Amino acid sequence: MTAASIDAIDAPARRGGVQALWAGNPQAVVQRGLIAARSSSWAVVLSGFFEPVFYLASMGLGLGSLIGDVETAGGIEVSYAAFIAPALLAVSAMNGAIYDSTWNVFFKMNYGKLYEGMLATSLGPLDVALGGILYALLRGLAYATGFMIIMQILGLNLAPTAILAIPAVLLIAFGFASLGMAVTSYMKTFQQMDWINIVLLPMFLFSATLYPITVYPEWVQGVIMAFPLWHGVELIRGFTTGVMSPDMGWHILYYVVMIAVGLVFTTKRLRALFLG
Repeated sequence: MTAASIDAIDAPARRGGVQALWAGNPQAVVQRGLIAARSSSWAVVLSGFFEPVFYLASMGLGLGSLIGDVETAGGIEVSYAAFIAPALLAVSAMNGAIYDSTWNVFFKMNYGKLYEGMLATSLGPLDVALGGILYALLRGLAYATGFMIIMQILGLNLAPTAILAIPAVLLIAFGFASLGMAVTSYMKTFQQMDWINIVLLPMFLFSATLYPITVYPEWVQGVIMAFPLWHGVELIRGFTTGVMSPDMGWHILYYVVMIAVGLVFTTKRLRALFLG
C-alpha cells in the first residue's frame, strides 16, 4: 500500500477526533507568514506604524500646546500628549493586528486558496486559526513596541508601570486579531470588507482616544464602553500614568472573552468551509 493511499484512509479518520481540529503545529503557519513577508512592500507595512506617530506629533505636540493639561479617568491631570499617547499605542496595536487578520486573511482564503491547501495537510482548523492570529499579533506587537520607544524618548511614560503596557498591547492585538479573522471568514467580496473600515474609524474617534469620555452624555458613554478599543485605551492609559484600579481587571476580562469568541468562531468557520 502506497503512502498516498494510507493518507487517503487516515484523512477521514482524522476528521472525527481531536486531530480534526488541532495538530499542535500553529508555528508552521507563523513561519510561512514570516517567509512570505520578506517579499512584501515594507512601505505598506511601515505605514501602519507611522499613522499614530503622525497623530501624536500633530495633535499631541501641536494641538496639545493650546489645550494644556487634561484630566484622566483616574482623576489626575496630565499633558495632552501624555493623554493621547497611550490611546494611540492601543490604536497602533489594533491596526497592526486587524489589517493582517482581515485583508491578508481575506486574500489568502478567497483568492490564494492558502487555507484550503493548509487544511489538506495534517494541520487542523485550530492550527490555522491560531497560527494566522499569532502572525497578526506579531505585527501589532512590532507597531506598538516602536511607538512605545517613541513615548519613552518624549517622556510620555509617566510611571514605572508603563512597562506593563507591552503585555497589555499583546492582549489587545490578540483580541482584535482573533475577532478580525473570525469576521473575515464570513466575507465574500471586497465591498463587504469595506465594512471593517466603517467600524474602525468611529471606534478610533470615539473611544476616549483624543478627549475624555466624560464630554459625552451618559447614554453615549455607555455605547462607547461597549467598544473593545475603549477597554484597551483605558488599560494602557492606567499603566502609563501609574493610576491602577480594580476596573483594569474588567478590561482584561473583556479581551480574554474576545479572544475566546474569535478563536471558536474562526475554527468552526474554517472547518465548515474546507472540511465540511
